[in-house]
Amino acid sequence: MSHHSDQKRVWDLIDSIKFAMLVTHDGQGDELRARPMHAHGRREEDAIYFLTDRRHDKDDEIQINDNVCLAFADTGGQRYLSVTGTATVLDDRDRVHALWEVGNEAFWDGEDDPNIRVLRVRPSSAEFWDSPGKIVTSVKMAAAALTGSKPKLGENRKVAL
Repeated sequence: MSHHSDQKRVWDLIDSIKFAMLVTHDGQGDELRARPMHAHGRREEDAIYFLTDRRHDKDDEIQINDNVCLAFADTGGQRYLSVTGTATVLDDRDRVHALWEVGNEAFWDGEDDPNIRVLRVRPSSAEFWDSPGKIVTSVKMAAAALTGSKPKLGENRKVAL
């Protein structure tokens, strides 16, 4: 596969999985913290956006150390993606309005809530594991166990972004 098609595959996985565990440094040392976030991939901007709340620790953690990891998982489809990049917290009201969805009302009073911030991640690299799906993977694993061979369970690639 070409480098360009691998990059496209990364962005397609971001768009289709949509939720990632955002991993940051705790701000006090080398400990890591992860929390689920709704990703909005914008490949034309080379950025992944999230809505975040300025009252939570992740904003402070990112200010101390902007290196983050995003872990995407579609366990039903046996598709996984890890993205490494740098994060920035922005007070961008236009972007908040562009990313706003009705479900966000569970976290904020509305899209004009002054506590909402935009978290932008600029990806530098990614790694994906993409299999043909749970049923096909199960069949291939069973066949490999019977024949003593190693199953080909999909593709795994490291991609520079």
